[in-house]
Amino acid sequence: MVDDDLFIVKLVTNILQNDGHTVVGRVESSGAVEAAVAEKPDCALIDLIMPKLDGFELCRQLRQHPELAGMHIIVVSSKPYESDRTRAFQLGADGYITKPFKAEDFLAAIKRVMEDYIKVKFWGVRGTLPVPGDNALRYGGNTSCVTVELGRDQFFIFDAGSGIKTLSDSLLAQERTPLTAKIFISHPHWDHINALPFFAPLYIPGGEFAIHGAHQGDIMTREMISAQMDGVYFPITIKDFSSRIHFVDLGEETTVFENATVTSKLLSHPGNCLGYRVDYKGRSVCYVTDNELYLKDDPYYNPHYEEQLADFVRGSDMLITDTTYTDEEYLKKVNWGHSCISRVAELAHEAEVKMLYLFHHDPDQSDEDIDLKLDQTRAKLQDLGSTTKCVAPAEGDMVKV
Repeated sequence: MVDDDLFIVKLVTNILQNDGHTVVGRVESSGAVEAAVAEKPDCALIDLIMPKLDGFELCRQLRQHPELAGMHIIVVSSKPYESDRTRAFQLGADGYITKPFKAEDFLAAIKRVMEDYIKVKFWGVRGTLPVPGDNALRYGGNTSCVTVELGRDQFFIFDAGSGIKTLSDSLLAQERTPLTAKIFISHPHWDHINALPFFAPLYIPGGEFAIHGAHQGDIMTREMISAQMDGVYFPITIKDFSSRIHFVDLGEETTVFENATVTSKLLSHPGNCLGYRVDYKGRSVCYVTDNELYLKDDPYYNPHYEEQLADFVRGSDMLITDTTYTDEEYLKKVNWGHSCISRVAELAHEAEVKMLYLFHHDPDQSDEDIDLKLDQTRAKLQDLGSTTKCVAPAEGDMVKV
């Protein structure tokens, strides 16, 4: 711990020692680099405003030493400015904690950076329409919304179905605003965009959002989002957003965000619909909804497309994908743009996916119907001799990858 405030050094030392850690505290930043090289700690906690050697320069110098390559650096500063946070990450910091802090929040933030996992949380797992009532108590009734959180405070939101309202409530309760995040819209069907106007962080000054999506010919992402908020349909327009908003039109491409990449792929669904793959430090999460995998004896079956899709999701740690129908239901819903469980199981097995997550459930299906789909998918995977595991996530479930 390097901070010219002795009180902070003692406070942090006490918090970490009570949690079982060994701490070396310094109130002088000069000499800190040499001390780190000698001690080779797992993590360096550094302030920004320090005489002689400020935190930015200290971070830069620490990152110049190859023997400290495995050491995490976390800035602990009273400066809440987004520009300082961004600069710290550019110089090699792995985390940024703002003073003042609560002991339990501080420990959680330290562990989050040290473990450096991908955090995936489900905020809505249904498709087409939200489902209230007794039949949707266990899996939840909200439509598509999933978050992926990475190191360096990277926050990705996939789709803006009604689940994004629950996400919004959670962020406000945690006081995680203003927020910087990237929103990835699979396609502009109602169940994937119609709750975006209820995402409160968009209206809070100081936030910044990049909204990515597939354009539909000459209709761009900005037009699709703003159209549903036209005064005729909704009393608030995108002009009322107080955060900085950027719109990005995507096709099939790969975008690099610091040490993570997001790859997009066009899917088999009416209109332009994108699936997304996030790769981060040797781990991967695929979000592929909505998508229709035709039966192999169907005249619309396209082996070339399925080979491409299998390559897209190949070896992923998590495949979150459209399993709207049972096999029996699908026979009456061909060309509706959604898949049945046996075809999804075959895809996951062929692509050697580690974990398959059933997603985008039909609004007429009850919790018991989803249980049945899960049982049938697991049985199909067993018949295939697959190593792929399968779960049906519920609203609120969180997974670490």
